[in-house]
Amino acid sequence: VHLAESGGGTVQPGGSLRLSCAGSGFDFANYPMSWFRQSPGKARESVAGITKGGGYTVYADSVKGRFTISRDNSKNTVYLQMNNLKSEDTAVYYCNAGSEITYSSGSFRLTESHENEYWGQGTQVTVSS
Repeated sequence: VHLAESGGGTVQPGGSLRLSCAGSGFDFANYPMSWFRQSPGKARESVAGITKGGGYTVYADSVKGRFTISRDNSKNTVYLQMNNLKSEDTAVYYCNAGSEITYSSGSFRLTESHENEYWGQGTQVTVSS
């Protein structure tokens, strides 16, 4: 099993980056996928998640309206488009397969997870002028 993140780097405030995570060695399309991040001295936090079929997405309040998660199951890849980046977005970003995702809207609620959970090695994102 392997999750390989790419696309990290250094960008100025207000800039954009697109992270990719390619999965191999497991049934990618049968896993909800997420992006987490961790800054020095802080706990790892969930940034965004997407259901197995890609129909539903969830975001941390801090990134809503700026980040977009998507997936291409034909390529076993999940993406995180990050726009209008801020200094507080600086962190190591990790790709995750299998962590629980809950989407809710009104009376509708959908939860997906997998008994197995996998992590990528992380990619550094630095937002600095």
